[in-house]
This record gives sequence, C-alpha cells and structure tokens, in this order.
Amino acid sequence: MSNQAVKTKVLITVMTYPHPSRGYQELVCTAGVTEQGEWIRLYPIDYRYRPRNQQFRKYQWIEVDLLPHGSGNDRRKESRKPLLDTIRVLGEPLSTKNGWGERRQIIDQIPIYTVKQLRILHDSEHASLGIVKPTRVLDLKIEPADPEWKPEWQALFDQLTLFGPVQKPLRKIPYKFSYIFECEDSSKPHNAMIEDWELGVLWLNEVARLGNEEQAALSVRRKFLDELCNESKDTRFFMGTVFPYNTWVVLGIFWPPKPTNPQAQIVQGTLF
Repeated sequence: MSNQAVKTKVLITVMTYPHPSRGYQELVCTAGVTEQGEWIRLYPIDYRYRPRNQQFRKYQWIEVDLLPHGSGNDRRKESRKPLLDTIRVLGEPLSTKNGWGERRQIIDQIPIYTVKQLRILHDSEHASLGIVKPTRVLDLKIEPADPEWKPEWQALFDQLTLFGPVQKPLRKIPYKFSYIFECEDSSKPHNAMIEDWELGVLWLNEVARLGNEEQAALSVRRKFLDELCNESKDTRFFMGTVFPYNTWVVLGIFWPPKPTNPQAQIVQGTLF
C-alpha cells in the first residue's frame, strides 16, 4: 500500500468529546464525507490545540492531506491519518435554512442501514462508519460514570502541567448517555452510547447555568431525546465502531425537520 498522502476535501459531520492522549495531549475522533459521498475518519486530530484557523466546525468543508490508512494498527475501511499542518478550512458551515436544505443535499445521498446491517458490513468489509435511521427512539438512558479520569490519564495531565505546553482544562463527564432505539429489523432494542461532543458541551453549559450536575444531565436528556428525536424531526444517527470491536456507538445526530412534501426530497444518487 502506498504511503503517499492525498489532498482530500471532507465535509465534517462528526466530532466526539475529547479524550486524553499521551502523544497529542488530547484527541477528538472526527469523521465526515468526501465529495464522492464516501465516509472518512480523520484520526488523530488534537482539535483544541490546533491553530484557530484550523479549528473547523461541523458541516464545514475542509481540505487536508490524508495517508491512505489509519493511525497505527487501525485498518478500518474508512480510517485515514491526516497530516495535521495541511488542514485548511473552506468557507462557512452549511446552513440549516430551508429545512436544512444544504446539509440534506449531502446527507440524503448517503446509504442508510440498520445496526444489524452495519455489524455485518464490519465483519465482511471492516466498515466502521454509517448512518442509521431508527424506527423508534424509546429512551435516553443516563448512568453514573467515574467522575475522574483514570489514574494513568490524570498522571499524564499532572506531567504535562509541570513540563509540557499549557494544558487546557478537560473535564470528565460523570455520566454515560445512551440511546435506546429500534431499527426496522430489530429483534430487541439497541443500546448505543452517545459520544457526540455537542452533548458534552451541553452538559458543561447546563452545569454552569444550573449549578447541579444531575439537573444538567436531565437537560441533556430533554434536548437529545425530546427535541432531537421528536416526531417532527427526520432523525438519523451517525454511528461508528469502538476500535477494534464490532461495537457501534452514536457519534452524532442529524435532525432536520421532516419535509412537508416527502416527494420533494432529493433522489438518491443525483449528487454523486
């Protein structure tokens, strides 16, 4: 396999909550789609330590040089290692106006699967990213999690504080949030943890506003269940695997309003 990097345009659709890293201080799992409508995972990206002109946002096109394989032993189908200094942000994020028309023009072209189908694709093709459109979202489960980073990460923070570059605060979210949902071929409901950075940011903002962690968690539930999965929304989950397992989690949520005229939706295949 060639190790030559290829300049690639990617529409960013997924950014997970940061986690500590020994080599990069912290990392954000980032994914998106190319101009050809193909999924791409960009890893590693030390997002908060990038220069401001490289700090892209969701639904923003970027251009970046990508190696044709993932980092280390990551051989998942969509994984590519970015050359971080080549990241270039292209224009503003796609608008949510007109029923999220600009975003739908891209996302509506991407195949939709069930969780069962994605698991089969992982086994047969090493697929690790995909879109699921749940037939029913039953609940958003909140479970307590360790409020502190595990000791090895805390030791890393302490070391970086003493000897490394300026360390940016990274608070551990003391809850695990999971969607309980069904697909059209479900024999029983799926339980998938939510890794979306926006969920973590919402919880942090609500803690600051309310002064109470439990109440902040309930605010997250109202937003991510009652609003994003409301029957008026055309909700889809961006899902990905937890390396190296065939375990799928929700990396992000696409929640445009349902079209008032379903016949007006873009016909699949017209863009790509």
